[in-house]
Amino acid sequence: MSQDLTTQWLSEIQSLKQQMAELQRDRDAAWESAQKWRKLYNTEAEQRRTDTQLSQQAIASLKAELQRVQGLDTDALPDATAVTAIQQELSQIKSVDDLKTKLVTVIKERDRLLQALKTEQDNHAQTRNNLTTALGDAIDSWTRERVTEHDIQENLSLESTVNS
Repeated sequence: MSQDLTTQWLSEIQSLKQQMAELQRDRDAAWESAQKWRKLYNTEAEQRRTDTQLSQQAIASLKAELQRVQGLDTDALPDATAVTAIQQELSQIKSVDDLKTKLVTVIKERDRLLQALKTEQDNHAQTRNNLTTALGDAIDSWTRERVTEHDIQENLSLESTVNS
């Protein structure tokens, strides 16, 4: 009877060990599954953040493009007064002919300003060349003066040596 009881206890212990091993395997599998889902969640969340950021950039880009197309690139304009003036001029255009006339005027003004810029750049280059030449002449003149002054001092020094 004592042996039956011992066998029964050993069998019960063995059964409990087996149940414990199964529970540990289930726990490990659940942990791995949770890790997998956590990783998937983080990947998905990162993708959503990236998509949101890209969408915000696209919206900002489209807004800037819309303003550019409308001719109201406020970043390039000095102040709100300029924007208001442009909006007023745009509101005066009532037809395609008005738009063509305004476009021709703007193109002529642009060409005039480009020509004025080119003339200014040419004048700047000429002034730079003139100043460079004048500076070179001044340096040469100064060098000649220094050499002449040195020669005079040397002659005076020789004369004083000879006279002594």
